[in-house]
Amino acid sequence: MIIDLARFIEKEKPFWAEFDQLLDAHSRGAASAWPLAAVKRFHFLYEKVSSDLVKISTFSGERELRSHLGSLVARGYAAIHARQRRTRRIGLLDWFLRGFPATFRRTIAAFHVAAFITIAGCVFGGIAVLVEPDAKEAIIPGMARELLGSPSERVKDDEQRTPSGRERRTAGAAWYMTHNTRVSIFAVSLGMTFGIGTVALLFYNGAMLGAIVVDYVADGHGLFVTGWLLPHGVVEIPAILIAGQAGLLLAVCLIRPGGRSRKEKLRERLPDVVSLVCGVALMLVWAGIVESFFSPYHAGVLPYWFKIAFGLAEGAVLVTYLSGGFARLGARP
Repeated sequence: MIIDLARFIEKEKPFWAEFDQLLDAHSRGAASAWPLAAVKRFHFLYEKVSSDLVKISTFSGERELRSHLGSLVARGYAAIHARQRRTRRIGLLDWFLRGFPATFRRTIAAFHVAAFITIAGCVFGGIAVLVEPDAKEAIIPGMARELLGSPSERVKDDEQRTPSGRERRTAGAAWYMTHNTRVSIFAVSLGMTFGIGTVALLFYNGAMLGAIVVDYVADGHGLFVTGWLLPHGVVEIPAILIAGQAGLLLAVCLIRPGGRSRKEKLRERLPDVVSLVCGVALMLVWAGIVESFFSPYHAGVLPYWFKIAFGLAEGAVLVTYLSGGFARLGARP
């Protein structure tokens, strides 16, 4: 409660003036260069002016003063919350350019294991198709009808077929995104089976890929399969491997908690797993778009050399990105 209003105003007026000056500086954009001490001072003055406004409100005759303090508080509120929204935007960009790639590199040992398992599956699937062509039906039951025919016939049909309309391609993009995201989520969640499910899924995906590639290459259509798979596969396959990487991180928490409870270890690893999963989701969105709107166009529409060059360019950008090559773009001023 204020006993001596004149003395109160005389005492508090310098703080109001200081806060007003800081608000003017903020409106000019100078706040981005403020040190931590200045930010703390701004917050202190905002709370102080807000408190003074409440105290002054008990005096019905001080309308101009109440209006002035109310204006300061309103400007301070807007400045603080605008800064918070900007900070969140910067945080998201910082995660995309720096956080996700840094998490990938910090846990890259699990990625190497996932890649090794997938390559082993590719070798298995490729050898199985070379030794026994009928193995295609067992390895890829969902595509068995297409694979049972001659690769030459499929290539001829694909090169002569006009790609579907825009609506169907859009639906295809959505299907590829959801399907691949589902596979990736399985790869992550199956890490809770002590990694057994993740390993099996990675191996099986590798076996399917190996069977498809060898089926085409053995029939003399290596260029076709490269131009078909590379544009989207150069992003899609690493995305699934990173999902497997996240699943293996969960498995390690269960198998080797490091002297702590499994719950504590999982809680510690959860931010890394979430970061990897979010990065995988973004990668699969891009891969789904390319798989629907670019990969289906074969010779006669897009030359294979162009599709392969596009895929190699994507791969170079992805390697640069995951290696931290774009980190400086996310650095705060």
